[in-house]
Amino acid sequence: MPDLKRIVLAEDNAKDVELALAALEENHLANDVVVVRDGEQALQYLRREGPYKDRREGNPAVVLLDLKMPKVDGLQVLKTVKADEHLKAIPIVMLTSSREERDLVASYNLGVNAYVVKPVDFAQFVDAVKSLGVFWAILNEPPVGSVKKNA
Repeated sequence: MPDLKRIVLAEDNAKDVELALAALEENHLANDVVVVRDGEQALQYLRREGPYKDRREGNPAVVLLDLKMPKVDGLQVLKTVKADEHLKAIPIVMLTSSREERDLVASYNLGVNAYVVKPVDFAQFVDAVKSLGVFWAILNEPPVGSVKKNA
């Protein structure tokens, strides 16, 4: 099996977290998934601040980011990450239920790498997350500074 790379899942909906982790587990991709429940935690994790100050060094291979989150919304997280010299290369996939054109346009204007609307159907949601996990954790070459599982 290829060396897995760290994935950050920024999602406040417990059911969506459960489904995403199950989908990643089906392809044995859940070994190194960090779940954060709001935008503030996402930024703290990425910056190695607060409860994450002692996390191992290196950036994740990808951040799967919900758009509508408490404390700091996904667009603000995206804007902050892309403005930070040490974080801006991290690929960010907006994984959201929003089909609003303004959210899509704003996300791409701020530098999102992909925008995926969460399917309502359980099986389609699982398939979408599995596909994202396989691409970003196995197939895609991560930016310099990303940490592989065994690193």
